[in-house]
Amino acid sequence: MKQFKTLLIATALFIGASSFVQAQSKVAHINTQELVSSMPEMKTAQSQMEKLGKTYETDIKNMATELDTKVKQYDSESATKTQEENAKRVQEVQTMEQNIRQYQAQAQKDMQQKEIDLLRPITEKAKAAILKVARAQGFDYVLDASQNGGVIMADGKDLLADVKKELGF
Repeated sequence: MKQFKTLLIATALFIGASSFVQAQSKVAHINTQELVSSMPEMKTAQSQMEKLGKTYETDIKNMATELDTKVKQYDSESATKTQEENAKRVQEVQTMEQNIRQYQAQAQKDMQQKEIDLLRPITEKAKAAILKVARAQGFDYVLDASQNGGVIMADGKDLLADVKKELGF
């Protein structure tokens, strides 16, 4: 009888331990920023962004040089021109300055949009690879270890329905 009790207790402990092991979720982590920055596609995207940035920078420098030249010319000729002509020239210079600022703002918007367009397929490819590897290795959750990271994959049990039921809604 004593052996039967020992066997029964051992069986109960074994069943309890195995159900506890099954209830635990497998969690992994990855630094997605490090992954994305090391992808070959990222180097290509960065070079495209640098090239576009240099193009905008050159255009803005050329516009600024043209403005400076015109300001110097108008300053040197202002004594020989009428007040009405000088007023028109001041207005022209102000318009040129405004156009340069607008071009800078548009260039910045274009750069941001281009960056989004270039990074989206790279990050989607990285996420797909993370999901594939995580599922193949049996992980329920993958946490992003990079700064401000979150949950990349959550295949484990979602408690939302059970908690709502517990709260009565």
